[in-house]
Amino acid sequence: MTNELDTIVEALIFASPEGVSTKEIARCLRSAVVTEKETNGESAAESITRHENTQEEDVAAAISRLNLRYLETERAFMLVERPAGWRIYSRMDYAIWVRELFPDKKPQRLTPSSLETLAIIAYRQPITKSSIEAVRGVSVDGPVQTLLDKNIIRIAGRADLPGRPLLYETTDLFLEHFGIRTVEELPNSAELRSVKLPEPPPPEPEAQQPELPLAVCGEGAAAETPADGSDAPSSEDKPKKKGFGKKKAAAQAAEEETARCASEEESPLTVVEEEPS
Repeated sequence: MTNELDTIVEALIFASPEGVSTKEIARCLRSAVVTEKETNGESAAESITRHENTQEEDVAAAISRLNLRYLETERAFMLVERPAGWRIYSRMDYAIWVRELFPDKKPQRLTPSSLETLAIIAYRQPITKSSIEAVRGVSVDGPVQTLLDKNIIRIAGRADLPGRPLLYETTDLFLEHFGIRTVEELPNSAELRSVKLPEPPPPEPEAQQPELPLAVCGEGAAAETPADGSDAPSSEDKPKKKGFGKKKAAAQAAEEETARCASEEESPLTVVEEEPS
């Protein structure tokens, strides 16, 4: 005899287009009881109110009974839990016929370099591109872009490192493709995640621009001297431009002040004492 809870759970999973979790199924059952009581009060149907205390453990047991019944009756489908929740999938025994239902969808294969890059990301996520390159020893710009385009990996944020490099992690499509719920279900996940990997070289410090010395003479006067020691070009040598009369006069005054300072430095003052009469 079919359990009433089993058929309710089956209906919820069948009606969910993206999958539904065990927790959500239990919530739906309890919520339906509340709605029934609010609508009909004391005359609420007992067939609904009896599921008032349904818990996740009850739903999990119902799903196990359903899958067992599908297997015993040789049904072509079964209930499978994916990252988004429980879904109805056809069995692998019927893949050759189901594949003909989608002739335009050809299997997309990844290159060895993309597979190696994906394996590093899957086991050590979130991870930066420089860390991946430290393991592989080559640039991974191409493989990372390919995996992003296929929605197998995504950007998970930025690392708290100099330059704030991007972090990469796998998507739900990756879990869906490999038939797992979390990355912890990957083969030897705990062991491989604990292996020490090569570290990327530290970023090189930015080169600092040398400060240019300023020659100061007198109060508030500054002059620029060419590196070769030659005299600064006079204002007469510069092409005349309309509207720059004031700037030209200021530049000429600065040159005269510079020349005066230079002459004073070259010819220090000499004090002559007067002979006593």
